[in-house]
Amino acid sequence: MRNETRVLIVGSGPAGLTAAIYAARANLAPIVIEGGPPNLPGGQLMITSDVENYPGFASGIMGPDLMMAMREQAERVGTEFVTENVVKVEISRRPFEVLTDTDRKLTGDTLIIATGASAKWLGISEETALYGKGVSACATCDGFFFRGKDVVVVGGGDTAMEEANYLTRMVKSVTVIHRRDQLRASVIMQKRAFENEKIRFIWDSAVTSIHDVSMGKVNAVGVTNLKTGAMQHVPTDGVFIAIGHKPNTDLFAGQLETDSGGYILTKPGTPLTSVPGVFAAGDVQDTVYKQAVTAAGSGCMAAISAERFLEEHGH
Repeated sequence: MRNETRVLIVGSGPAGLTAAIYAARANLAPIVIEGGPPNLPGGQLMITSDVENYPGFASGIMGPDLMMAMREQAERVGTEFVTENVVKVEISRRPFEVLTDTDRKLTGDTLIIATGASAKWLGISEETALYGKGVSACATCDGFFFRGKDVVVVGGGDTAMEEANYLTRMVKSVTVIHRRDQLRASVIMQKRAFENEKIRFIWDSAVTSIHDVSMGKVNAVGVTNLKTGAMQHVPTDGVFIAIGHKPNTDLFAGQLETDSGGYILTKPGTPLTSVPGVFAAGDVQDTVYKQAVTAAGSGCMAAISAERFLEEHGH
């Protein structure tokens, strides 16, 4: 197996695999470090059930099936995969160096970062057991499946209000549960939510349980008032966790320019980072859209940019 490549890609979600497909078809023989246990190669779509908003699949497709098809395509056109975890990255000089958890060192004349972002969770056990069975962290991804139903949104920031307002287009009602007695969202987002007759609020409260794991689906949440300790049982068909995302950028801390939330900053309209030859694609730099199709598009941009960078530097 090779340890040197012209295009080294860290991450194997839609952004990383699309970048690999384009780089491989440009005869650049990319290497993708896709991650290994306990991490799950393939990104967040590996824990998503039905995907009905990715173009080309009229009847929808399961998230893992979509990612496996992308991986097979990337491999068929010449991508090599390393199923290990990255523990250290050195990008102060070229070729860029990446060290894995097996002490394997890989180098790349260019580096594409596609490590994604992870949704923040409440930390209760039922979240994992019922993920994709009524628990979601993406209204635009999964809201369609709750048409005409009652759902809960957890959070009080802009993300939560965006999710709540979006969901009212298709659901019967939205109950927003927030830990404080006022929202953190921007004034305009608060106004929209308060004026939406389909949205109601439960204040000073936290979701402390989700039911019913034994049935394999969500039918209610347990809510605790943080001021009084009083508990209530709120029937619902779905729970949308909207307390934010954390970009997977710890490996690059201090080496690349990021925003206050840790997202990698790129030149507007491009995947170019603050380090020449290093490109970022997908949710690791996307603070707005966070969709599989936009991640794939930015992966394409990153691969084309990497190819042009190599040409400009005589490779």
